[in-house]
Amino acid sequence: MTVDIRFDSPLGAVETGDATWRRRGRLRRSLAACLPLLRRPGFLLALAVVAFALLAAVAPGLLSGFDPYATAPADKLRPPDATHWFGTDELGRDLYTRVVHGASLSVLAALLAVGIALAGGLGLGILSGFAGGRLDAFIMRFIDVLLALPGLLLALAIVTAIGFGTVPVAIAVGVALVPGFARTTRAEVLRVKTLPYVEAARLGGASWTRTLLLHILPNAWSPVAVLATLDFGAAILATAGLSFLGFGAAPPAAEWGTLISNGRHFLITAPWVSLLPGLFLVAVVFSLNHIARTLEEVQR
Repeated sequence: MTVDIRFDSPLGAVETGDATWRRRGRLRRSLAACLPLLRRPGFLLALAVVAFALLAAVAPGLLSGFDPYATAPADKLRPPDATHWFGTDELGRDLYTRVVHGASLSVLAALLAVGIALAGGLGLGILSGFAGGRLDAFIMRFIDVLLALPGLLLALAIVTAIGFGTVPVAIAVGVALVPGFARTTRAEVLRVKTLPYVEAARLGGASWTRTLLLHILPNAWSPVAVLATLDFGAAILATAGLSFLGFGAAPPAAEWGTLISNGRHFLITAPWVSLLPGLFLVAVVFSLNHIARTLEEVQR
């Protein structure tokens, strides 16, 4: 087995030519970093809530046996019981089933929004922080203009321009999240590119592309990943808010914001129609925020 001395490594470590040993080392470090998190009951509870929401988005049939669109007028507005855990809506549809099946639209829309924000924010942030000069100033002034507008108002303006539906709402929310990712990425690129191991890599003959891909991006990724987790919850909340206002999926689609909106007419006679989907949405968003904050604490 050959041994290569790599002076352009972040830690100046001795790297072996065997990729298996490197993978095992990374796995051990990852497990060591995860062990403290498993001792936190709040983190485990938040992880369970998020896992339930993701499972509901991928395989809702495993969590409920009812048809989310089957109406039963004789059972309309029934309060929660052993059969209908969240009660029924104004058409007799099982509300728990509709919340579970609504995860497919709500979670996937939020994932699309965060993906758009990551792609746009990473691109602008890397270009701005790495290039510097007038290009950096121009991009940052554009980002400042976007940051001057409230995110939900910007998303509302975009979805009004491009049309209604789940995908337009996801695109609008994703564009509204781009400035935060761009700012965070730029700050991390500016910090990392002045560190000694990056300068050593450049002195060792590494090209700017190699330096960016192998040294700057991997070490600037952690804060961006935490922000992505945090903004995933914000994207769920924003897409639900736009759906509540009528810009999302049209009825009878089971989307979380639409479910809450449909129940606002029965807040006095049947408050669970809006309250329970709203509480489930809040639990998912709070869980994502708790996971992001915990990961941020561990990184410090």
